Amino acid sequence: MTQKIEKTDAQWREELSPEAYNVLRKGGTERPFTNDHMESVDGVYRCGGCQTPLFSADTKFESGSGWPSFTEAVASEAVTLKSDRSLFMKRTEVLCATCGGHLGHVFDDGPRDRGGQRFCINAAALEGGA
Repeated sequence: MTQKIEKTDAQWREELSPEAYNVLRKGGTERPFTNDHMESVDGVYRCGGCQTPLFSADTKFESGSGWPSFTEAVASEAVTLKSDRSLFMKRTEVLCATCGGHLGHVFDDGPRDRGGQRFCINAAALEGGA
């Protein structure tokens, strides 16, 4: 089992860029089509808050949504799924299981031949690819 990371809000604010802090710690959403991780790279995408491996480049696909999309997490225990009824919608929020950072949402409109899920993830919440 992965050890949980807990930090104060001041520690997170000091360690993260303003955009990453807004997404990971405040549940924000970046504007679509605005971040570097839209490009395909090799390797593993890690949590921008704690470096936990979250998504493999092998599961990344172009969804047209404007955010990086993946068909699955590297391991089911890498992420936590939580019901989200904000903004008058019913969605499933994706959180980093290690630090609790908000990553994005998962939808059931992904490629059917790859399981049908689309993990729609804020690029500001990710690091890596290498």
